[in-house]
Amino acid sequence: MTKVMSGAAMLAAMILTTAAPALAAAPICLAARDIKDTDAQKDGRSILYTMRDGSVWRNDLRGVCKDARWNGFGYSTANPQSSICENEQTLVVFRSGETCGLGNFTQVTPPRM
Repeated sequence: MTKVMSGAAMLAAMILTTAAPALAAAPICLAARDIKDTDAQKDGRSILYTMRDGSVWRNDLRGVCKDARWNGFGYSTANPQSSICENEQTLVVFRSGETCGLGNFTQVTPPRM
């Protein structure tokens, strides 16, 4: 009887762990209206975003985007919140037309209190 109970308990545990979907972390998004300044880094691998609250976020681009530092860039926000989201958007360099994909955001400086 105990073998049947422990077998049933094991089966129930296996079903629960495989049936529960893995929760994906929501992407980090920055509100476009709160971005005070952007600074494409010299190596073309990241962009620093300075926010109105004093926080600074670094986006590690998915590739090298050397022209962004010298020619400026733009992107469109297709989401209703007008936010810039990691791993979801591309930017276009103005003069060269180079396209670069945003990668992960990392907070460099916390907001001012």
